[in-house]
Amino acid sequence: MESYLFSDHFDLVTPDGKISSIQNTSPTQSVAEVLIENISPAFVGFKIDPQLVKFNFKSTLAQLGLNAIPQSIELDANAHFARIILHLEAIGSLAKLMLPLLSPGAFIGKLFAADDRRRVRDPEYLSRMFGRADRNGLPLLSLGGLQGSDELVLEKIDGRTVAFLSLLDGAVFYDEHMPGFLPILAKALHDPRVKTRSLLQLQQIWQPGASRIVKKDEILLVQTLPLHIRTVYARVVEELLPEGVHHTSASVLQPDTKASGNIYELYGESKKELSDIPLEFYTLEPHREHVFFADRDQLQTCLENPEVVFHAFDTAPAPLHHLTAVFVVKGEQLLQLKPNDWISREPRMSEFPGVVNPDRQAVAVEKYIHQQPSFPFLKAIEDGLITSEGILLTRYFPSPLLKQMLLSDQIHRNLKGIYFKYPSRTYGDYFSHEDRSLLLDLAKFGIPTYWVDEATQKILQYFPKPHKDSGMFVPPEAVETFLKSTLFGLYGSNLSEGSFEKELSDLLLGLVQLSKEMHHPLLNRDTPIALVTGGGPGSMGLGNRVAKKIGILSCANIMDFRGEKGAVVNEQKQNPYIDAKMTYRLDKLVERQAEFNLDFPIFLMGGIGTDFEFCLEEVRRKVGAAAPTPVLLFGSPEYWKKKLSSRFRCNLETGTISGSEWVSNCFYCVQSAAQGLKMYKQFFSGTLKIGINGPVYDDGFVIYS
Repeated sequence: MESYLFSDHFDLVTPDGKISSIQNTSPTQSVAEVLIENISPAFVGFKIDPQLVKFNFKSTLAQLGLNAIPQSIELDANAHFARIILHLEAIGSLAKLMLPLLSPGAFIGKLFAADDRRRVRDPEYLSRMFGRADRNGLPLLSLGGLQGSDELVLEKIDGRTVAFLSLLDGAVFYDEHMPGFLPILAKALHDPRVKTRSLLQLQQIWQPGASRIVKKDEILLVQTLPLHIRTVYARVVEELLPEGVHHTSASVLQPDTKASGNIYELYGESKKELSDIPLEFYTLEPHREHVFFADRDQLQTCLENPEVVFHAFDTAPAPLHHLTAVFVVKGEQLLQLKPNDWISREPRMSEFPGVVNPDRQAVAVEKYIHQQPSFPFLKAIEDGLITSEGILLTRYFPSPLLKQMLLSDQIHRNLKGIYFKYPSRTYGDYFSHEDRSLLLDLAKFGIPTYWVDEATQKILQYFPKPHKDSGMFVPPEAVETFLKSTLFGLYGSNLSEGSFEKELSDLLLGLVQLSKEMHHPLLNRDTPIALVTGGGPGSMGLGNRVAKKIGILSCANIMDFRGEKGAVVNEQKQNPYIDAKMTYRLDKLVERQAEFNLDFPIFLMGGIGTDFEFCLEEVRRKVGAAAPTPVLLFGSPEYWKKKLSSRFRCNLETGTISGSEWVSNCFYCVQSAAQGLKMYKQFFSGTLKIGINGPVYDDGFVIYS
């Protein structure tokens, strides 16, 4: 796959071939042997009926009146080689002067694979390119200007799309100095770097009004408006020319034609004046078609089907610990992925020297980036070898070291989605801080990121919470709910669910009903409710299970609690009731807690973790990081007094919370859902005494009744 990506040639053509020997058999005819070397392994001609492989003569020679008719074509896929025997024919006086000047070493043409499977059959495929340009502002397809032209007529004939290019009124001729120029031109053919077409144009003269009738033993050069093609090959349709009229074997226009594919060479005999030139078209490799993601209906449909995407990842080569990636631009490509379509790598991560050795650090980082399987695809986009928009499938979430490439101008325009199966090769389901930073940047640059999640068997998309520097992976059907929702959160013991299921269920159901009556910014008919937990067992499992049961979005910020040997942590196992989620590694415990972003926390009985979470919610309100919204403390007043009151009174008596005593009015101890709903109704109605101007409670919280 990599060699295919970095091929210098499109897969329907070979490099130019050069004469190895030539023998003149008459003043107007020669026989030449042409050899073509270093043909790309991707050349389609190696795999199709040899009768479909055509020799495309150099247009410079065809415009002088020469024509080449292949007598035999020998292809060797193993040696990347072709040998062609050509019959060369001179038509007209200028061609007779040029023919004997051809010598071994001259590059005179290439092979074209006229693969019927690649014929453009639907005119819509071409017409949608009108008015569009490549990265350099050049039209993708036009005749006479960026927007296309009324002079380009597309029709469907015999199951293929044919464009009829209207001819300009006149013909092309050469000035009197052309015979003396031929030896220079013959010499230039030996150097493929010389643009012989440009040299030839210096000698050509346009004669308006000249006849466009093909005469015997003469070459007729006709002209159209300037033609741009960047998305397909074009080929003259010989059988649609008027009877008795033929086009030279310089009949193929390549997809790098820029306003120069406007001269056509005709010979034969006819009494009918030509009015147009018929062209048929052949598609490029999908990744070079300049096709927009919005036009790939089949690909978009496939990506909406989780089974298709999971199956695509199943084609990635083993072993599982290897990094793999593939860039997909077409639905058929996604459906037919094979292991050898993926690039597989095993980067060897070593310690970076650090900023104290900036030069060595830069070299180490660059080396590591080049080892990533996504790198060849991203580099190919940068270099213009991939021009179609598409999606990146990667077994593991891309390394943050690829950020500069991913967010570069050209790549972020072409990259319409990143799909990954595992967040980390080393840490499994858990993202690093740098990973989450990259996720935010990808979202800001409009690059959707999808987790093909085995745990839920769903494709989850990353969305930042509006006005927050954090987000979650959310199932597609719940995106709008997540973005608009007011977040309630549940804290408590990972060891025990307690006896709160009915009360919690009644509380959340009551809030859903209350939202239909309230007009508060955080609770109203148009604002859904979501519940967030830590995603583990115990109280967290209770909360997520109740949320799923009553039909509100069930979310979790999941921490990697595996830690060091000897650590006593019981909440590593995730509960199965989670819809939307984000994951964290243990060293970012505090950041994880901050990114709960809860509007309304709810506390059940819990241990050290719950104490930690309580203190953070208390501090958030004290410093203004969170609005003074009410926090529910479910359970008996005696329990919460034992846990909270002595600390609050100590701070109160020592004056260490002077000016912040009011925080106590943000915490409400309730024993039932009914009490909690009554308190919430007061808050949403604006009658609850809460905040900096509210009362101070000696217990550190309100015993609500």
